[in-house]
Amino acid sequence: MNYKIIKKIKKDTFSLDDIKNILKIKRTSAKVFVSRYVKNGYIVRLKRNLFILKEKWENLDITQKYQIANIIVVPSYISFTTALSYYGYTTQIQQNYFESTSIYRTKLVEIENNVFKYSKLNKKFYFGFVKKDNFFIALPEKALIDSLYLMAKGKYRIDLSAIDFSKFDKNLILKIVKKYPKRISIAILNLCRI
Repeated sequence: MNYKIIKKIKKDTFSLDDIKNILKIKRTSAKVFVSRYVKNGYIVRLKRNLFILKEKWENLDITQKYQIANIIVVPSYISFTTALSYYGYTTQIQQNYFESTSIYRTKLVEIENNVFKYSKLNKKFYFGFVKKDNFFIALPEKALIDSLYLMAKGKYRIDLSAIDFSKFDKNLILKIVKKYPKRISIAILNLCRI
């Protein structure tokens, strides 16, 4: 069975070309194969021309799903409540809901009962993130500011009572907000109680 053969693909995610090469078939046949296997639940489509075996998908841990979030929309980084939860700065826990920023557009992607939400940020505010465990994530202070920035614009909601503001580096927050317009930076500072 071809499924046993595609399980030999070493990468976690794969493309049509990977299927074509391992099965030694034409690209058009690979499209038909993948379409059939997605429909039958053996393969999960992550985005155009990017797939993962269903059994691998079901066994992904949280950091691997963060990696997937970075791959679905490029460039992007984990932020907002998702990042604050990762760092333990909020008591809010999101089940199968992953928030990221993007410089292109706001987008919602649903994959196998998981929601990947991308909120557009102006390119000049696309900074303040690091690479951890093969995924990009906002620094805690930047995740807070990303959240409060969109909240000040009426485009995001966050439970401020669930956030432990004592954990943040206040000097870093002040340094970051200087890069925002004065009206927005004042609103951010008022919301984060500095």
